[in-house]
Amino acid sequence: MTNTIAFILAVLIMGFVALDHYVLEWGSVPFLFRKLIDLIDYIAIWR
Repeated sequence: MTNTIAFILAVLIMGFVALDHYVLEWGSVPFLFRKLIDLIDYIAIWR
């Protein structure tokens, strides 16, 4: 991953979090984190 791609991804993620804060009132960030944890548990085949 190049620095440019990493910077663009970071800006997009920060923009999504800012949009979520001001428009959606923190509704989607906890939902996405819960789904990410579920996905990590699902693909954790090394347990």
